[in-house]
Amino acid sequence: MGTMSISGSLVPVAVGAVAVVLLLGLINMLRGGSPGTSQRLMRLRVILQFIAILVILGVLWWRSG
Repeated sequence: MGTMSISGSLVPVAVGAVAVVLLLGLINMLRGGSPGTSQRLMRLRVILQFIAILVILGVLWWRSG
């Protein structure tokens, strides 16, 4: 497995993780779940979005070199 396929698979994994946490937060909110759980999921989503952006920028930088 080369570095191109590893870097290419990191972006969908990072974006997928953000989508999963977003969906869990929406489900919790629609079901009238705990506000504390909603807050934790929102914080996790923001952290995962930051990581996803770093991964995307890293892949773009790696491929441009």
